[in-house]
Amino acid sequence: MSAADSEKSEVHVRIRGLNRAFGGKKRAPAVHALGPLDLDLYRGEFFSVVGPSGCGKSTLLDSMAGLSTIVEGSVQFEGKNVNGDVPSGVGVVFQEDSSFAWLTVYDNVAFGLRRTGTDPAEIKRRVDHAIGFVGLRDFVNAYPAQLSGGMRQRVCIARTLVMQPRLILLDEPFGALDQQTRLLMGDELLNLWRETGATVMLITHALDEAAMLSDRVGVMSSRPGRFLEIIPTHWAKDRDSNIVSHPEFGNLTARLWSLLRQESMKAMQRRKLHRPYDATLKPSQPEGGHQEASGVSS
Repeated sequence: MSAADSEKSEVHVRIRGLNRAFGGKKRAPAVHALGPLDLDLYRGEFFSVVGPSGCGKSTLLDSMAGLSTIVEGSVQFEGKNVNGDVPSGVGVVFQEDSSFAWLTVYDNVAFGLRRTGTDPAEIKRRVDHAIGFVGLRDFVNAYPAQLSGGMRQRVCIARTLVMQPRLILLDEPFGALDQQTRLLMGDELLNLWRETGATVMLITHALDEAAMLSDRVGVMSSRPGRFLEIIPTHWAKDRDSNIVSHPEFGNLTARLWSLLRQESMKAMQRRKLHRPYDATLKPSQPEGGHQEASGVSS
């Protein structure tokens, strides 16, 4: 989507003055995580957000999804304020596998529709279409434990797809996958975007992923996260992973890194200052995690 196209397009999500801080109780100082931040997402575009670790990317997504309460600033989806409730028409997919281990692929994908009381015939039509679309038709009766990581993420994407969201929010959905699988999943995501006509926002650490998939890429600063620059890619809508061989792709990725390098160094230095080395912490021991969610909304 070019700048000229953006000027003619309908604003689908409008964010103004969004500011988020956490903590500040007892002796712990408040952490200014995000903002102030403004953003317009245009209906039907594919927008990606990249930035250093801890810059507030996921906080931004949670605010847009209605998964957290907004204290300062505003988020509007289709002209209505979003604040603490997931709006109808918004679907969310996280990096963590949120499939239900005790349900088959078919029942996982049908889960949200059944909760909303959708007619069984309509459930079957949507689920059959979504499962076929993500390439899992031969695995409808399989359980998540019998699937690869990429296939389980397809289940989560299909479960979101059947709800027919108009806004799809993706928080590093392919972060745990190898590079080759991520490229192929990116192709599938582009097909889904074209098929549904939905507005898509992707949070990712992978600059090549953002460069390949997006109409525009928003580059965030270190904490508190703000947009340093929003870069249009000028790709055709029918793009796929073959564009990674284009010289323009390399130029775009290099530009993203030139903006991010200094910010990433700032974030790394901050972590060194505030998180002293603990010899008892083994490299394999997790230091934190992301909230888990079903990834669908009605």
